Amino acid sequence: MRDARALVRALREPASVKALDSGQWTELISIARAESLIGSLAHRLKEVAVPDRVRAVLQDAIEAHDLARQQALWEADCARRALADYPGKIVLMKGTAYVAADLDAGVGRSIGDLDIMVEREDLPFVEAALLDAGWQWVKPDPYDDQYYRDHMHELPPLIHRERDRMIDVHHTTLPLTARRTPDAQAMLDSAIGLDNGLHVMAPTDMVLHSIAHLFADGDLAGGLRNLWDINLLVRQFSQADEEFWMELNVRAKTHDLVKEMARALRLAARLYDTPVYSFSAGQTKFADYLYVRRLLARDGYGRETRKLTRFAFYVRSHWLRMPPAMLARHLWTKWGKGGKPSN
Repeated sequence: MRDARALVRALREPASVKALDSGQWTELISIARAESLIGSLAHRLKEVAVPDRVRAVLQDAIEAHDLARQQALWEADCARRALADYPGKIVLMKGTAYVAADLDAGVGRSIGDLDIMVEREDLPFVEAALLDAGWQWVKPDPYDDQYYRDHMHELPPLIHRERDRMIDVHHTTLPLTARRTPDAQAMLDSAIGLDNGLHVMAPTDMVLHSIAHLFADGDLAGGLRNLWDINLLVRQFSQADEEFWMELNVRAKTHDLVKEMARALRLAARLYDTPVYSFSAGQTKFADYLYVRRLLARDGYGRETRKLTRFAFYVRSHWLRMPPAMLARHLWTKWGKGGKPSN
């Protein structure tokens, strides 16, 4: 395979896999694993006749996801209990939010760290409570610690000393130095409570957070998975709420993500056939081709390809996160320490 197009096709049109031969199945599964979409693919192909050896691989992926789902929900509850005395909202984010709210985007979704968001002014209280409950710092370096506290959208990452599970405590959704400035307070104010006392973002904010994470922050690593999230969220929320599209546009302006929203919807429609309103997505841009090229940059072994394109988006990710002078200082400092900049 030249790129990850077959994975996109399989997710969009599950019946298309019936034409695959043995070698093409191997390539499809390799790419799905590399893109952290093997669980999503397995669920999409549940009702499709596939070779026995493929069914075994897909069933293993489903069982692995079921375990990851339980672990994610357990970890969220551990955080809830650790923060039992915290009076503010604890908002779950990303994959844990999807499974906790029982959304379509959580079905088969790979889940890594636990991500939560709280009020920025409450960070000292939350930090102390988590440290008391057994979490400890992952980044002991003083420069990294200060960089997170002064410029990032979250505390330095924490890991539990017994369970070896990480938690990222956010106070907003993009770095403080980023070119886009989502309204964190608006997201917290609109967050929806769950039965266990935790919260998730309102539907439009959840979509826009996923969009911000993909197009206004990172280098599009894991982009096919994140765009699949956006596709599923949009499909589910737009069916349940006729005013979803109007509200999405309003909230995109609130969060300074109008251009990013339009690009996300165009690319979701292009790759996953996501039904979108044209006034939200706008006209196709030439740059969309570059984004698609980056998103599909895998070969049949699941290896990264198109190094120049990847490097361009890596540079872009840092350019979006901080002003040029600050970027130069940060890269120089990280280079001097012998580490690749990850923030």
